[in-house]
Amino acid sequence: MVLVTHATGTVQIVHVDDVDPTEVAPGILRRPLPATERARGWVYDFAPGAQWPEEDVHESEERYYVVSCEFIDCGRRLGAGSYVVFTPGSVHRPRTEIGARVIGITLLG
Repeated sequence: MVLVTHATGTVQIVHVDDVDPTEVAPGILRRPLPATERARGWVYDFAPGAQWPEEDVHESEERYYVVSCEFIDCGRRLGAGSYVVFTPGSVHRPRTEIGARVIGITLLG
């Protein structure tokens, strides 16, 4: 990660593939991105056939963007370029048949 300081604040720069992944469930890798006190970012790589292990309940607002392949969430097939916003209290359990990469942001209270 590179930190750049400007008169207006600090900028954090990272190449996603340089972040070490952690397996959060079989076939699902998580790469945490730079965070602030107001938001945190992440990238998930889903292998073909992977499904989130349980229902994901959102305490705060969360949004994600499907970067590649196809994600199945909330009963919809979401291809690359799809953008999804979840309000606090919403629930979902995403999966994929062919694999997917999603990048997202969780807004913190």
